[in-house]
Formats: sequence, structure tokens, C-alpha cells
Amino acid sequence: MSTSAPPATAETRAPARNNSIRRTPLERIEYAIIVSTLLLLVVVTVQPILNLIAMSVSDPARVPGMSGLAVIPEGFSLDVWVLLFQHPLVQSGIVNSIFITMVGTVLSLAATALMAWGLSRPHLPGRRALFIMVLVTIVFEPGIIPDYFLMKRMGLLDSYWSVILYKAVNAWYLIILVRFFEEVPEELLEAAELDGASPFQVFFQVVLPLAKPALATIALFYLVFRWNEFFRAMIYLNDQGKWPLQVVLRQFVVEGDKLAIVGADNAANNIGIAQINLKALKAGMIIMTILPILAVYPLILKFFTKGTMSGALKG
Repeated sequence: MSTSAPPATAETRAPARNNSIRRTPLERIEYAIIVSTLLLLVVVTVQPILNLIAMSVSDPARVPGMSGLAVIPEGFSLDVWVLLFQHPLVQSGIVNSIFITMVGTVLSLAATALMAWGLSRPHLPGRRALFIMVLVTIVFEPGIIPDYFLMKRMGLLDSYWSVILYKAVNAWYLIILVRFFEEVPEELLEAAELDGASPFQVFFQVVLPLAKPALATIALFYLVFRWNEFFRAMIYLNDQGKWPLQVVLRQFVVEGDKLAIVGADNAANNIGIAQINLKALKAGMIIMTILPILAVYPLILKFFTKGTMSGALKG
């Protein structure tokens, strides 16, 4: 005669649940310190952005009296944004930045992934020498003068490609992908080869799907780098119609020429535009350059939490 254990009741299960969330006094203090620190960092990070947004949408007459801690708009006006979006340099700067960022990111990501996959293969001839050459570029990076003469000899001055081709493959990002590809199980690759897959099919249909988290990380790095590029664009691009948004930002914010932003005709004929505070114009221009990157982050961060090899191998 067999006996069975009595079914678990709510009373018998309750202590297990309580024990899972029970913390010692020291752990509670540590938890409070961590949460307080994170909240402080959030406030310090978000407050300047909210201040810029508040100044850019406030009544132009009230902007001079706003402090750097104000996060609530005083009044409401979109004159700053209307003026900025109507400016020819801002319009062309947005288009140029999108083009340079998209083309540069896709080109850099493709070149980095292909080169990293080759360097991750242990039987590649001259692999060690190639890897050393990559490391040398990190330590001995050429200066701006040799770089300028190289672009001039290649005929790329005043061309978008002078900015796009600069650091098409970043050595640091390349090393990250090489280490990631080295961790791909050889059993998975051998199984694909036994099924008749060619080397390119193995790379594009097996390796790249597994590398989505790493590729998303590298893509985000390249995206931020391309979007924020202004120094070489300022040197290589003489045509103002080819300036990216960051160079336009420097023209408006650093030089602080309100007349160049507003325009002589608008300043003379439109009293409302002429009264727009320069601080509000700077705030609107800064927000315009950082909002696209802030919007991209949530779209890519979802890949960071996914397991790299989840479901690839089944024992």
C-alpha cells in the first residue's frame, strides 16, 4: 500500500515566497544606496535635456529670465523650431547627416563583420601578422595632416566620401567582433558544412543570425560616431550645402551669430522672429542634434538582453 504526500497548500508555499525576497539590514542599505545613486544619475542626466527643451518651446520674451535649472516652459511658442526648420543650412544639414550616418554605418558594419570573421578563423594564412597590423593602427594613428593630404591625393576633398571612409573599420570594434566570432561553436559550423552550405552561406545564414546582439552593439557605436562627426567634415567639406548637422550646430552655437540664423530679411521684417533669444535658438539646435540618437537607443537596446547562443545548440 503506497501513500502519497499531502498536496501543498497556500500556507506551506507562503514561507518559500517570503524567503525569496527577504533581505538582511545590510542588503537593504546597499539596495537603498544603489537606487539613490541611480536616481541621482538620472536626474543629473535628464535635467539639462529638459532645460534645453523648456527654453526652446518657451515664450521668447521670457527665455532671458530662465535659469539653467528650469525644466518647465514659461509660456509656449514654436517660433524657434519654425525658424530652425526653415533655415536652408539646417534643412541640408539634416539630410546630409542622415545620408552620412546611414551609408557610413552600413559600410562600416559590413566591412568590420567580414574582416572580423576572417581574422577569427584559426587557419587563416598570416592571421597573426594581420592582427598585429590592426593593433598598430590603435597605437600609431595618423595625424590630421597626413590624412588631409591622402584625401587630397585621392580626390575626395569636398566629397561625402572623405567623411564616410574615415575609420570605415574601427580597430576596437573589430577586436570585439573577432572575439565574439571565436566563441561560435565549431560543431555548429561543421553541421552547416555537412548540410552542403558554402563558406558564404555559413557566414550569412548561420554566423550573422547568432551575432545579432554583437552586431547591434557595433552598429550603435558606429551610428553615434557617424552622427557626431564634425571635425573632419569641417575640414574636408568646404561647400556649406554638404555640411552635416553637427557643423551647422557649431556655426550657430559656438560662433553665436544670431543674424546668420535668423537672416537679415527676417530680422528686419518680422518683429517676433527678431525678438527670439539667442539662448533659445542654441537650445533648439542642440536638441535637434541629440534627439535622433536618443530615439535610436530603444530600438537597438532590445538586442542586448538576448542570449547570444540561445537555441543554437541542443544537447
